This record gives sequence, C-alpha cells and structure tokens, in this order.
Amino acid sequence: MHVGIAVNPVAGMGGRVGLKGTDGKVAEAVERGAEPRAPDRARRMLDRLAAVAPETTVSAAADPMGESIVREAGFDPVRVVDPFEGEAPEQTATSEPTETTAAHTAAVVRAFAGIDDGDDGEASDETAADPVDLVLFVGGDGTAADVAEALEGTDVPMLGVPAGVKVYSSVFAVSPEDAAEVAASFSRTERREVMDIDEDAYREGEVHPELRGVAHVPVADDLQSSKQTASGTVESLAEGVAADIRERDGEGVTFVLGPGSTVGAIKDELGFEPSPIGVDVWRDGEVLVRDATEAQILDALGEENVIVVSPIGGQGFVFGRGNPQISPAVIRRCDLRIVASRAKLDDVRALRVDTDEPDLDDELAGWVRVRVGKFETRMMKIV
Repeated sequence: MHVGIAVNPVAGMGGRVGLKGTDGKVAEAVERGAEPRAPDRARRMLDRLAAVAPETTVSAAADPMGESIVREAGFDPVRVVDPFEGEAPEQTATSEPTETTAAHTAAVVRAFAGIDDGDDGEASDETAADPVDLVLFVGGDGTAADVAEALEGTDVPMLGVPAGVKVYSSVFAVSPEDAAEVAASFSRTERREVMDIDEDAYREGEVHPELRGVAHVPVADDLQSSKQTASGTVESLAEGVAADIRERDGEGVTFVLGPGSTVGAIKDELGFEPSPIGVDVWRDGEVLVRDATEAQILDALGEENVIVVSPIGGQGFVFGRGNPQISPAVIRRCDLRIVASRAKLDDVRALRVDTDEPDLDDELAGWVRVRVGKFETRMMKIV
C-alpha cells in the first residue's frame, strides 16, 4: 500500500473561537487565540497507521502540509511534493499557522496521482511518478472539494481525516484512527459525493450544501454518511425541554445550548432568537452569551452546568462536528443532555463523539438516554 498524505494546516481553526470555519478567516482566528487542529489529527492517524500497517509506503506534501508530521510518526517519505517551489520563503513553512490555497492542494494531489502538469500548468500525457494507491487528506469539506477536483478523471481514491468545522461530505472516516484502519484494510471503492457550503452564508445561519464533485472512496463501515439537513418536527420536544429549563430558573444552573435546528427550536421556545449555527449560554431566565466561543463559554460556567445538544442527522455525531466551541474543557465541567427527534434517531445506528481527546471519547461512550418528545426518551449507544 502506497498512500499520499496532505494536511490543510489551518483546517478547523475557526471552530472553537466561534468563526464556524476558517476560509478567509485565518488571521482573525489567530487573533482570537485559535490554535492549529489539523496537525494533531494527522499525527493521530499516522500513529495508528504505523501501528496497524508499518510497512505502508508514504509520500508526503512538504511542510506545512505534512512532511514533518509524517517523519515524526516514523515514516520516511519516498517522495516529498513541494507545492511551494518557487514561492518566497515567507510563504512556506513558518512557526505560525500557514494558510495554504486550493492551488497548493491541487499541486500535491495531482503529483500523488502521477499527473505531470508541466511548466504551463496543463496536464501532460506523461506521469511524474507512479500514482499512490490512496490520497489521505486532513481537512474539511473545502479541502475535500479541492482534492476531488484534482483527482477528477483518475481512478485514485481519496479518504478524509476529519479536521474541519463543517464536514458534510461522505468521504471522511469517522475519526483519525478509523481513517488509518480503513486505509490499511480496504479492498474496494465506490463513488461518493463531495459536498461543501458557503461559509459566509453558514455564519448567517443559512445551510445550502452544494455538490462539488464525485470521488472514488474506500468502502468501509467507518465512513460517515452525508449529513442530513432535515430531521422531522421537534415542537413537542422543544416545549418539554424548555419547560424543564425554566423550572431551574433562579437556581443558578447554566445551560450551554448547542447549535442546530433541534436545539434552536428549544431556544425559540425559551423566547429568544438563537444565534445562527452558534452556541448560546442561558442562566436564570436570560441569555448570558450569544454565539459564544469556547473561552466565553468557560467564563460563563457556574457551579452547576448542563450541555443541551442534538446529534447531527445522518451521522449521529454529538460532539466533533459543527460544535467545536463545546470543547473537552467545557464538556468536563458539564452534565450532558442529548435531544433529538425520532426521525433523526431513526437515521442513525449509533451516536458518535470526536472531541480531539480520545480518553474523553472513551469516557463518553456507552448507553445514554436521549430526549425525543415532551416526556419520552430513547436509549442510544455512543460508540
């Protein structure tokens, strides 16, 4: 097995600081104190790959797109593709997060696929090298779209290690470790859709997934399905949960209300306009913070805290997709209440978490009670 590794070094940085994504927002994310997420995710995948398939042949993108991380995991890349060749030194690897472009990603991926673009940027009939068996990329939907476009017209499959804030496409493994397992064991591929959304519209609460491509993807159980954007009615559920929250008014209980339409209906029932796709904090009958960042949530927490969150329809993720503001530091200080419509739960076999801390993921695993109606609950397993 020969894999090519490409890392989007700034993928997911905008999540915990409330930016809902990083496209065009890297400088603002850094100013807000964001830290790179993708390198750690890449290292987790590579550590598992080294454990389950140490003989894997690896090619890498030059830093900051992965070379050092590949070497730190114990692999000696047989080929290093430098998409920054000819650029000024300050545009390459630095100690600060470096924003790469779609062109950088395309140059790496096309080299992995054995495509020689030549001096004029056009694809040549001759290949620069034998193609890899699989392109493993670390990023979100925007990166997935760039990879898929670069691989168009080839049979080289792609597999994503989820690191972005939004992950709508079905080309990602469930976790970094699962990506390594799939890469080491898959025997066939199938065509899957690559979706992306406009981040500026997303920040305003509008979600309009757009088909950006169709790619060959390894077939395995540990791939997520495409995110579903409709989950059925939640009116009675929202009424019941909001009534329970109001009963705690005056007791100093802090409620961290997650993003999404289901919890949004609860916010509406409480009598305030929810922030678009954001996390709001409520205590004693009033909103303490709207569209909160991780730091703002931590500052608002009190003696008793409760997270109210709904899994993503079609995927089942409770944490790790679309709500990185609810970080491990927040989760460890809160009780957890999961809410979902029956229709949403019917779409998923199990619930999942991907908090960036495997130990916390293990602590959260197991059977949980999910509120599905005004009074009704259903038992579901977090795996």
